[in-house]
Amino acid sequence: MQALWMLAASLFFATMAVCVKIAAVAFNASELVFWRGLIGMGVMALWARSRGTSLATHHPGMHAWRSLVGVLSLGAWFYAIAGLPLATAMTLNYMSGVWVAAFLVGGALIAWNPRSGAPLPGRQGVLALTVLAGFAGVLLMLRPTMEQHQVFAGLVGLLSGLLSAFAYLQVMALGKIGEPEVRTVFYFALGSALAGAVGMLAGGVSPWSWGSAAWLVPIGLFASLGQWCMTRAYSQGATLVVANLQYSGIVFGALYGVLLFGERVPLAGWAGMALIVASGIAATILRARAAPDAPAEEH
Repeated sequence: MQALWMLAASLFFATMAVCVKIAAVAFNASELVFWRGLIGMGVMALWARSRGTSLATHHPGMHAWRSLVGVLSLGAWFYAIAGLPLATAMTLNYMSGVWVAAFLVGGALIAWNPRSGAPLPGRQGVLALTVLAGFAGVLLMLRPTMEQHQVFAGLVGLLSGLLSAFAYLQVMALGKIGEPEVRTVFYFALGSALAGAVGMLAGGVSPWSWGSAAWLVPIGLFASLGQWCMTRAYSQGATLVVANLQYSGIVFGALYGVLLFGERVPLAGWAGMALIVASGIAATILRARAAPDAPAEEH
């Protein structure tokens, strides 16, 4: 049953990305982030009330940092979705798992003192290979975007995955101090709404169209449903099957891109996508062996 909840979460996140891509024609990234956050706040507040969970926190600074990094990641991802094929934007955001592995390898190298004669921990070498494979996949995926003059959007998409990795590490820290996930998600939504509002004040507001605005509601709704299903998936503990099924979101995104938008991903792009997924799964397995109770990444 856990696996089904994770598949549902991945489907909801991919469906949210479809709504973002459609709404991005009429609204800028700041507006999309604002509405995603505002609607998400309402959903999370109702969820917290139904579970009897207080939204008051003793760790506002940690939530503020998690929200800041998460909002930047979300805005970059929404921008990439608007300018790239859906499958490409989804895959670059899911690079967060590879980035986390890169952080672990980098931290181990910094802590390792070769003069001590102690060998570098064996698992770090395998992790390093997964990181290299992931970035090789990125090069394969971004090559078609370079040919289509979408380089900037591709780099922004890559940035969204990097920032998502930082947000993931902060979620881990919040989980270790006992913060309920509904509270963490609520403050992330609050931060999204505030940051989106600031962006709208600075960059202006798009002309309002009810036809386009209708897509704003499902963005927040599907994001919240995805978060809820992911929570249910991990309610019995983080298993490797559940953790790796999150990459099914890339498959759903690719199918949506082909069926709904007529996108064509070249062979090199598919190869890069497969390489990133494989490296992400390998990195997840290696991290799980080191920290089996690590929480899920969020979107």
